[in-house]
Amino acid sequence: MADKTAVAFHFNAPSKLTYACKLVRKLQRMDMPLVVLAAPDVVAELDLALWSFGGEPQFLAHCRADAAAAVLQRSPTVLASQVDEGLPHRRVLLNLSDHMPGDFAQFERVIEVVSADDDNDRQLARQRWRDYTAQGYTIERRDLVMKTDD
Repeated sequence: MADKTAVAFHFNAPSKLTYACKLVRKLQRMDMPLVVLAAPDVVAELDLALWSFGGEPQFLAHCRADAAAAVLQRSPTVLASQVDEGLPHRRVLLNLSDHMPGDFAQFERVIEVVSADDDNDRQLARQRWRDYTAQGYTIERRDLVMKTDD
C-alpha cells in the first residue's frame, strides 16, 4: 500500500498570493515539482505574479495546465483550476482553492494556505481541516506568524 498523503495547513499568511510565490520559489530551489490549484481568477493573478516575483532574476518557471504536453513536462510548477489526469507532477499540491480537492490523494503532499485576516477564508479552511480529519488524515499545522522570512 502506498504511503498516505501528507497534509499541512500554513496559517496566517498576510497575502496568500505572495506566500504562494515564496513557496513556489522554495520548492523550485529544492527541485520539487508542484501543482498549484486555484480558482481561474487566482490562477491568472498567480501567473502574472510568478513572471515578476522578486524582479527579473527571480522569475519562477511555470505554465498553466492547458499548456502543451511537452511544456507541462518541463515546467516545475503547473497552475491549474482543477486536478486531472493530464497534470505531470504528483509530489506537491498547493491548494489555494476554497474546497478540499477531490483527487488530492494522488499527491505525496498537500499544502493548504490560510489567510491571516480573511474570515471567510479561515472558515473555509476550518471546513477543509474537518474534511481531511474525517478521512483519517493527520494534519501538520504551521503558523506563519512564528516563521521567519526566507
